Amino acid sequence: MSETMTGPATMRLADAGWSEQGVPGFSALVGPFWTRVQDGTRRYAFVVEERHLNGNGVVHGGMLMTFMDQSIGMTVWEAIGRKPCATIQLNVQFVSGAQLGDVIEADSSIVRETRSLIFTRGVLRRGDDVVLAADGIWKVLRPQAGAPPPAW
Repeated sequence: MSETMTGPATMRLADAGWSEQGVPGFSALVGPFWTRVQDGTRRYAFVVEERHLNGNGVVHGGMLMTFMDQSIGMTVWEAIGRKPCATIQLNVQFVSGAQLGDVIEADSSIVRETRSLIFTRGVLRRGDDVVLAADGIWKVLRPQAGAPPPAW
């Protein structure tokens, strides 16, 4: 576990079968994110830390959007055989706030696929309460010769 991820919420995640997901780049700055397979579907979560809060003491919308983008992106990446992909559109609706120590879980799914576009939906929840709802479009990219695979 990372140094910033201590406390009862983190222990509950670990005890419930969640494991930290190593993510590179920008996502590593705002993570760690947690993952587990439940009912055959990979799920993602994070524990709200003080650094995720805005001036009003609730999770910053940018953090929620980053986590939703990462979660849907991972769902798409897995579904298309771990090929490169990129977000080309992400629409979000903020439904409620989240507080320090809350566990935020992501549910994401693919609604429709074409050869090069993936249409998605996602929801972030705090327990049974919806915090954010989203829909988006991901582009399947052509692998670049010699490019290393993503570090996820």
